[in-house]
Amino acid sequence: MLTPVYVIRHADVENPDRVLYGHLPGFNLSALGRAQAEALGDRLREAGIRRIVHSPLDRAAETARIVNSRLREPAVMEVDPQLREADFSRYLQGVPFWQIPLRRPLWFVHKTRRGIVAGDESYDVLGGRVLDVARRLAREHPGEPAAVVSHADPIQAAWVLLDGRAHNEREMYRKAVDRAGTLKIELEGDRPVSWEYLKPPEVARPADAAA
Repeated sequence: MLTPVYVIRHADVENPDRVLYGHLPGFNLSALGRAQAEALGDRLREAGIRRIVHSPLDRAAETARIVNSRLREPAVMEVDPQLREADFSRYLQGVPFWQIPLRRPLWFVHKTRRGIVAGDESYDVLGGRVLDVARRLAREHPGEPAAVVSHADPIQAAWVLLDGRAHNEREMYRKAVDRAGTLKIELEGDRPVSWEYLKPPEVARPADAAA
């Protein structure tokens, strides 16, 4: 019996100061992000999703709620901290992207080899968190389609593990999961047997987002 799990990256975030928001509260979806989440929910409307598990961070929770509101029947909602953003982003958060190499020197070590700095996670740990949730859903609810809402780095690390690719930064970002993009995984028992990337739905950019 196959269990499809739709692993979704949260939609676009309101971030006028262009900081790395990491685990900070108060970073909600932008107008574009809300439109993306609605379109994604419409795409998944007939998928038969029975359960949505999401990261506790605001942007993931909001994405999950909007997607759920567009399904034919509301799914059971669940929060799982395993789906949180990469732990190393706590060290980087609040800093504008362009200032990170200047103000957060451990970033260079992180980019050289993940997991050797305190508070960092290896690819196995980071991607394994997401895959563990998918496997749990397949064990507890076999055959029932489910959705998981997480963040770019954990999902991309999970994709690296699924593909069996090298654990380095080039491979981490060679196959990128865009905002509101989905990695659909099919599991037989709790073993992933196939996976494919579904690009985000195309939406018109809201007027306030284009300003």
